[in-house]
Amino acid sequence: MADMFDLSTTDPSWHTALNTALSAMSPAYLASLETDAYLPAKAQLFNAFSLPKSQTKYILFGETPYPRSASANGYAFWDQAVTALWSDTGLSKPVNRATSLRNMMKMLLVSEGHLQPEGISQDAIAQLDKTSLISTQSELFQQLLQHGFLLLNASLVLRDKKKTLDARNWLPFVDSILESLFEENPSIQLVLLGKIAERINQLPIAKKYDKLVAEHPYNISFIGNQQVLEFFRPFHLLRQNGSRGQATG
Repeated sequence: MADMFDLSTTDPSWHTALNTALSAMSPAYLASLETDAYLPAKAQLFNAFSLPKSQTKYILFGETPYPRSASANGYAFWDQAVTALWSDTGLSKPVNRATSLRNMMKMLLVSEGHLQPEGISQDAIAQLDKTSLISTQSELFQQLLQHGFLLLNASLVLRDKKKTLDARNWLPFVDSILESLFEENPSIQLVLLGKIAERINQLPIAKKYDKLVAEHPYNISFIGNQQVLEFFRPFHLLRQNGSRGQATG
């Protein structure tokens, strides 16, 4: 069933691992994807694996793709409908409307010392000197890729069905990918954000990895989560040509 998917957007270093992982999934479930509508578009489904396997240092797990075709692009948390990060009034309107992205931006502003947790209003963000900061969402996610983050959702598809159903069917795929990576680089760290992603932590292979397990960014508590702040601080993701620092899990 693995040959029903187009792997042309993936780095060749992943092809064997991806085909093995797809073969571990339920054939009936994979067949259902041939007839059911889902997001992201089929050609974007495995975009996360454009990052070469050898460059993968972290796996940042989200939950599911965005529920809008303009937003879902195969990378966890990357809303392709958003361009500018800032506006004269603080965060740009598209960022401010996207709860997870808004909270992620506020967390990064706090972690990098631009704001204090008690002062993360639009007015406070508007007053920041942003001349040394990135200006677009694309830059933010390119920074993540450059630091070796594989941006993967726990469920690679979003259908008009229960999210947990799809996530459960993708779990053997994730298990196989983690097995393949651990054999080559056991120092890779996992970042599991959200209850669906947390289920990955129940896999025996996941217990071998160093990891950060936290709430999903759509929770406001994510902004002030000390473990999250400490993990992301060394990367300076908002800085132009961000630091190549290493985080600890």
